[in-house]
Amino acid sequence: MKDYIHSYLADASKIINLIDKDMINKAVDILVETKKRKGRIFTLGVGGGAGNASHAVNDFRKIAGIESYAPTDNVSELTSRVNDEGWDTVFVNWLKVSKLNKNDCIFIFSVGGGDIKKGISANLVFALKYAREAGAKIIGIVGRDGGYTAKAADAAIIIPTVNNQTLTPLTESFQAVIWHLLVTHPALKPCEMKWESVTNK
Repeated sequence: MKDYIHSYLADASKIINLIDKDMINKAVDILVETKKRKGRIFTLGVGGGAGNASHAVNDFRKIAGIESYAPTDNVSELTSRVNDEGWDTVFVNWLKVSKLNKNDCIFIFSVGGGDIKKGISANLVFALKYAREAGAKIIGIVGRDGGYTAKAADAAIIIPTVNNQTLTPLTESFQAVIWHLLVTHPALKPCEMKWESVTNK
């Protein structure tokens, strides 16, 4: 058990040193421009990615001051669309109603990035294709080779695979590390956060 703990944390340390910092800078630039244009961020993810998308919406809104939404936060609409229209189009149809446009940004949280041929996260792929048609910018934090997200994104931050046995937990963990880095970046954070403003006395 101790060996697993040591190995997991050692892998996390390796990932930190391997992440493409230039790609993170690209993501910052896109978010800064989105904010200047008064655009919106739509965060998309399934499974753990949906949980990260929901948390990220809070941070982009509260810390970075950017209007943001996650389709998976509206359970009633999500499940009715899945039931009536199908899982594959659940995000693209939601984005159409939201009138996604060139001022907006799609933010993907996914382990594989989507792959229609393999039947994995096709809903993300259809959403990304629609985002390209609408002229919206695309950012993704993904694992493995990035899948379709890496091909479609303006900034694809790929969490390096250092251990196939812990691919999913490390990718989803580092999604949180990266989006917290983004929302607290000096170019995006308009004001100090609560706990950082409290002095220890």
